Amino acid sequence: MHLNMNLTDATPDTGRVLFDGQPLDLEAVAAIASGRRRIRLSDAEAFRHRINAGAQAVWRLLAEEGVIYGVTTGYGDSCTVAIPPELVAELPHRLYTYHGVGMGRLLDADETRAVLAARLASLCQGMSGVRYALLEQIAALIDHDILPCIPAEGSVGASGDLTPLSYVAAALCGERDVIWRGRRMAAADALRAVGRAPLALQPKEGLAVMNGTAVMTGLACLAWQRARRCSLIASRITALNVFATAGNPHHFEAQLFDAKPHPGPRAVARRLRRDLACEDSTARNPARLQDRYSLRCAPHVIGVLEDALPFTRTLIENELNSANDNPLIDPDSGRVLHGGHFYGGHVAFAMDGLKTAVANVLDLLDRQLALLVDSRYSHGLPDNLSAADGPRAAVNHGLKALQIAVSAWTAEALKGTLPASVFSRSTECHNQDKVSMGTIAARDCQRVLDLGDQVLAAMLIAARQAVTLRLRLAPGTLPPGLADSQAWLEAHIPLVEEDRALDQDLAGLVRALRDDAVPGASESGR
Repeated sequence: MHLNMNLTDATPDTGRVLFDGQPLDLEAVAAIASGRRRIRLSDAEAFRHRINAGAQAVWRLLAEEGVIYGVTTGYGDSCTVAIPPELVAELPHRLYTYHGVGMGRLLDADETRAVLAARLASLCQGMSGVRYALLEQIAALIDHDILPCIPAEGSVGASGDLTPLSYVAAALCGERDVIWRGRRMAAADALRAVGRAPLALQPKEGLAVMNGTAVMTGLACLAWQRARRCSLIASRITALNVFATAGNPHHFEAQLFDAKPHPGPRAVARRLRRDLACEDSTARNPARLQDRYSLRCAPHVIGVLEDALPFTRTLIENELNSANDNPLIDPDSGRVLHGGHFYGGHVAFAMDGLKTAVANVLDLLDRQLALLVDSRYSHGLPDNLSAADGPRAAVNHGLKALQIAVSAWTAEALKGTLPASVFSRSTECHNQDKVSMGTIAARDCQRVLDLGDQVLAAMLIAARQAVTLRLRLAPGTLPPGLADSQAWLEAHIPLVEEDRALDQDLAGLVRALRDDAVPGASESGR
């Protein structure tokens, strides 16, 4: 898959994400998930032929009384049970029916679109033994924004995301519920409203939809984007905090980082030098030779996340562009390839790694806030960053409670870093005796990122307060990058002079972060 960005193309599909079996990147999935991009399923004859050839291979094997797991046999440990020919057609319906055991919250709209895009990407590889009509039905769900109601809990990540994807399979067939135009309704009603008929799954198609890694992979694409944003915003916040505490920019010298050439820390140090306009390495506070670790070592902490991003991108995108159900059907030779591509170990590892790197960044920011609010360490800033003065200073408490809340959110994020992938369980009569837990890892990563957005929002409030107070103490000019951020923050967050509730300010900043509206959220914004 690729973005169809040929601006000379006069078709209405210019700018859509084209699904044609070519590689898809996670930015495309995120764009589909957010509604910024629509999709186009290729109607090229060669592509349609390749897809349908797999389904025809399945029918040939059935006519020859061949044995295909999940087509002529039962599922899982029941693979030794032969299905009578007259009952073969009933099997796909049975598969998504008995897997309707999902619980927990429903995936939100962005997550659901990402799941649908990930499943369509895999099926477009042409190795799943399905008809082109099945791809059309999935594409129609995305195009009309008919979103299956998918419970988040119930997958162990092998054989793929069976339980949550059963809700996709059911919706394709006009069963269970969907969200359409903001309303929850029967899938059959939504399909009818857009002129689509429920699909009757053919042999192998139930497995093809369900026995794969689309839920964990779709969620991972979104988590990766959020982790990238966390790295960028944490760098900008660190620069603001170095300025606010009269810190030492010489900790970020290029020569210093040439001596320990991890790419991530070098990139973060480069951002800090640029934000602080300190290529000459002039220290702002020569009285203190070395700042505390949460400032001095910020490139080393954020840099770990920065270095994890390209590695985990490769893992996620390889999974996204794979045929990951079982068995696979070679459309050219008709061979049935029984294996375990539904195993989501790479996504699990990526998510366990990212959530740990993100949580460490949050812990770094929590420690920076502890310096900001403590006048013993902030080089002249008032306790709790209170902007109140005179007699009223006694009854105002500044950001005291905000610092407590950041500590709580950080602690919960750190608690959530326990790797899910090591909690494999033996399930399904010991047939699925080693499973990936990839979907739990992805959900855990999302939770850490949710907490992270709250920490970032709080740190933006604190940085806005601290920079203002520093400029009161030592009037001067902010470097251009920081001036842009400070101006944006001042326009959105009033200075805390009299105590007030900050929950609405926090909520607004979280929304702005998720919309990439906060300065510093992208490299291109520099």
